[in-house]
Amino acid sequence: MPAPAATTSPERRRGAAANGARGSTGSCARRSQRARALIAPYLDAVAACNGAGGLTVYPGSPTLARAFLRAQDRLIACELEPNAAAALARHLAGDRRSKAVAIDGWTALNAYVPPKERRGLVLVDPAFEDAGDFARLAPALAAAQRKWASGTYLAWYPIKERAAPDALARRLRQSGVPKILRAELTVAAPRAATRLGACGLIVINPPWTLAGELAILLPELAVALSGASEGAYCVDWLTGEK
Repeated sequence: MPAPAATTSPERRRGAAANGARGSTGSCARRSQRARALIAPYLDAVAACNGAGGLTVYPGSPTLARAFLRAQDRLIACELEPNAAAALARHLAGDRRSKAVAIDGWTALNAYVPPKERRGLVLVDPAFEDAGDFARLAPALAAAQRKWASGTYLAWYPIKERAAPDALARRLRQSGVPKILRAELTVAAPRAATRLGACGLIVINPPWTLAGELAILLPELAVALSGASEGAYCVDWLTGEK
């Protein structure tokens, strides 16, 4: 894997500049076509969960993860809340590659890492209902990465204000973990007490093409989903190669 290089500067890109609308019309069209190609597998997975009558169901992360499993892959999906855990087990039943476990996600991160496979993906998406979830995220990821350095880790987080996400970024920069990519998308001005308007993703040890693909896709999503001038995105490296 080549050494990461920043594809955008860390500041948030806003308005027309967000989608890189510089250069010829043909260049912008090619960029939009590439963005559509990148998001097509996700849209196909969502469509597969819905009938011909339209989109009425939005799949959760276990369903989306299962949609991209190969025959030789396996999925362990963890949920602690009893009703949700039971529903998850029913949903994954019958798929020999998938298993639902009623366990706290933080406990599972320690218990199931490292897996027997050399390569794999760990998705961490807490509900962030606990005020301590942001503070736990960086040390939990760092501990898991030390145990299984060849894995890829994805951690989702909400953005309702800047203090907690920025503190998370500082902790990760100081963690000693190499190759940490950050991506954020804003479709409305963050408001702590109302509807979520922005979120972020931390990727440790990402595929080498991911930063460039996000730099193509996120500007298009920021414009398409915001419907106004509030759309913005960020793609930057918190840490590079050791």
